[in-house]
Amino acid sequence: MCMGAPAERSAYPGRIVSDGVAAGRRLKTFLDLVKFEHTVFALPFAYAGMLLASMQLRGTGWPGWHTLLWVTVAMASARTAAMGANRVIDRFIDARNPRTAGREVPSGKVSPAQAWALVALSLLVLTYAAAQLGPLCLLLMPLAVVFLIGYPYTKRYTWLCHLWLGVTDGAAAAGGWIAVTGEFAPGAWLLWATVIFWMVGLDVIYATMDYDFDRANGIQSIPARFGIARGLQIAAVSHALTFVCLLAVGVVTGASFWYVLAALVMGGILLYEHRIVNPHDLGRVNVAFFDANMWLALTMLVGVIVDVTWRTLT
Repeated sequence: MCMGAPAERSAYPGRIVSDGVAAGRRLKTFLDLVKFEHTVFALPFAYAGMLLASMQLRGTGWPGWHTLLWVTVAMASARTAAMGANRVIDRFIDARNPRTAGREVPSGKVSPAQAWALVALSLLVLTYAAAQLGPLCLLLMPLAVVFLIGYPYTKRYTWLCHLWLGVTDGAAAAGGWIAVTGEFAPGAWLLWATVIFWMVGLDVIYATMDYDFDRANGIQSIPARFGIARGLQIAAVSHALTFVCLLAVGVVTGASFWYVLAALVMGGILLYEHRIVNPHDLGRVNVAFFDANMWLALTMLVGVIVDVTWRTLT
């Protein structure tokens, strides 16, 4: 008995470690399900809206910890709900596509019920966060949910699905503004338009990877409707409009040279995207989609932080 006791005690920590590893793997599976790292796309624009609105309303770029916290929670929960719904709604389409068959729901790593539970929990958190950010945010929340959940269905009916996605993600930038001011303003509308055109362009580039599958299975997209070459031209026009909107945001909000410099860098990043992707070479689509756009979003955030800090101090 005495000799056996140490063996039992030594095994118990091992079970704790094993359970911890399993829990960590499970968490990673859910983070992969919602592509949590892609939150970097929209969150910087939500922060940009929040900081620019605070600068205009209060003469300082700092919105306060309360607003920063609940904008972050709202953004993370909204995106988790949208991606979770997208994955579970598209599970049968994803299962037929060799590029996406290994995703968490079609591969069985996450059940549809688990994915829907994550969506429901995220929407509850989003509702609470919206209530913390003011009456207008809470009032607009049901409309936001329609857009968040509706995107997977649009690709079944219209090649304008990219626009729906842009409007959905662009609402984050406007939401950051509204969280501070409690109302819309020209700056909020222009930030929304900036993200709309940006997302349309990058989503069209991303959709070129599924051109053959989409055409064979009746999935709607701009490349599937107009061809890859014309689709990339539409993406380029959309990104040109993104740059115009970026400059307009600076004019309307009275931004400094630092914001303009950041906008010029972002314009260069957009040009780079279209230099490395062409109809005859789609091998660097993932670089254009994720890496370049991650740096673009971070450049926007850093540019706005430097801009509002400069204006606050001077």
